[in-house]
Amino acid sequence: MTQTEEMKTKNGTKLKKARNILLKTIGAIVIVIVLFLGIVYSVNVISNLSEQKRIEPYGQHVSVDGKNMNVLIQGNGEETVVLLPGYGTAAPALDYKPLVEELSPFYKVVVIEPFGYGLSDVTEKERSIENIVSETHEALQSLNIDRYILMAHSISGIYGLDYVNKYPNEVSAFVGIDSSVPTQGGTDDEFPTETYKLLKNSGFFRLLMKLSPDQLVTPIVDDETKEQIRILSLKNMFNPNILNEGENFNHNFKAAQNLTFPKNLPVIFFLQANDTETEGWIPLHEEQVKNSVHGKVITMEGEHYLHHTKYKEIAENFMGFMKEIK
Repeated sequence: MTQTEEMKTKNGTKLKKARNILLKTIGAIVIVIVLFLGIVYSVNVISNLSEQKRIEPYGQHVSVDGKNMNVLIQGNGEETVVLLPGYGTAAPALDYKPLVEELSPFYKVVVIEPFGYGLSDVTEKERSIENIVSETHEALQSLNIDRYILMAHSISGIYGLDYVNKYPNEVSAFVGIDSSVPTQGGTDDEFPTETYKLLKNSGFFRLLMKLSPDQLVTPIVDDETKEQIRILSLKNMFNPNILNEGENFNHNFKAAQNLTFPKNLPVIFFLQANDTETEGWIPLHEEQVKNSVHGKVITMEGEHYLHHTKYKEIAENFMGFMKEIK
């Protein structure tokens, strides 16, 4: 064997060894990734089963369209306040707890948990504005509640606008808590349903929640209530109704674009003073009440979930507003 041939043989052996090492390394990495994904998935499945047994019932069920819708009723006041949640709120009755406690000494307070929210069933019906509004009305009818003040957070501002136009003889006033406006823009973006499904089904949503607990937005409540909110967040987040509602954003906002609040309906908005996400947030709401006989906009320092941090101020200003219009 010549020196050249010998060098080629040695180089070939080295390359073969290097290739084998590389393949083994890649194989080991793949095995580690597969094991990691398997562990994340398994932990999520086991935790889901375990947590189902730890859910503490609250409120009561009413029959709506043949399914159970959960509602919480607190207080015995002569007037009734009906609270509607923001999009994806895992447990509306628990999310509104501080505000309910502020209002219930003076009002009968009803928190509606739409299908797919809180302890309500999941429905097969499309999460269109028409169905959501109709189901909310049916729930109130089942409870023999036919005169009330509608108080809505975030996207329920859209549903509430449709609601007051469909049932004007039932709603005595409307209160928006940083509520959505039909013309706010950004609602025609494609909703990433498949991404959210993957996050939920793979267990990575649970992992992200574990690594970054501050993702769980909760009001000022006791630790037991916070834990219930966490469990229900993991249970309800990205369920079929929540995903379908997201897919209907564009339809629902467009359906409300030509609607206005009835002129004689008292309307008050509580808005975050420095919204950096939506251009013209305050002027958009001022436009909504400009023709109202009783219309008011109050800004507050805080973030989107004002009822978590400013519940006392909201309750106080709301009751003051109701006294003014009387």
